[in-house]
Amino acid sequence: MSDCESELIQRAQAGDAEAFAELASRYERRIYSLALHYAHDAQDAEDLSQEAWLRAFRSINNFKGESSFYTWIRRITINCFLNRERSPFVRLRSLLHQADEQLPEIIPAMPTEHSLHDRLLVQKVMQALRQLTPRQRLIFVLKHQEGLTYEEIARLVGCSTGTAKKAVARALEKLRAELHVEAEANECVPCAAGQY
Repeated sequence: MSDCESELIQRAQAGDAEAFAELASRYERRIYSLALHYAHDAQDAEDLSQEAWLRAFRSINNFKGESSFYTWIRRITINCFLNRERSPFVRLRSLLHQADEQLPEIIPAMPTEHSLHDRLLVQKVMQALRQLTPRQRLIFVLKHQEGLTYEEIARLVGCSTGTAKKAVARALEKLRAELHVEAEANECVPCAAGQY
């Protein structure tokens, strides 16, 4: 944690809303991106992000500095995901919106052939991610976007390390099937007993 960040945290803990806003501005894109990968709907991602930031604002005095500020806000965000997942209203709303869900605009429109290819690839990946359960998406994103270990994922999500490994393996299987990609012959598949 940089000195500047620790100073902002101290000021925020003393009630300085501008200091908290500065902290939020540093991480808001990463938190929104995490929420978008989880929710696959821009409005839901915005709602989840705002809920996480509101919870963080209300509990900034509980931040002890035992981890980085980003690790702390990411944990709050994941808890928001898990609480949402348990809500019957959210599950019903999600089912109703699946039929007319639009792909989010991830890569800005650019006239080059390369960017068009990138955009189509992102759309295919986003569509494939929609085939996963919310919990599988969350674990997959934590592993492959956030770079967490299986042990860290297990602690954050509240499951065993083996369950986290199985969820990533199943997610990769589903993504490969959806994207029509074959696993390479020399590629390792994680197992519950294996260590990385």
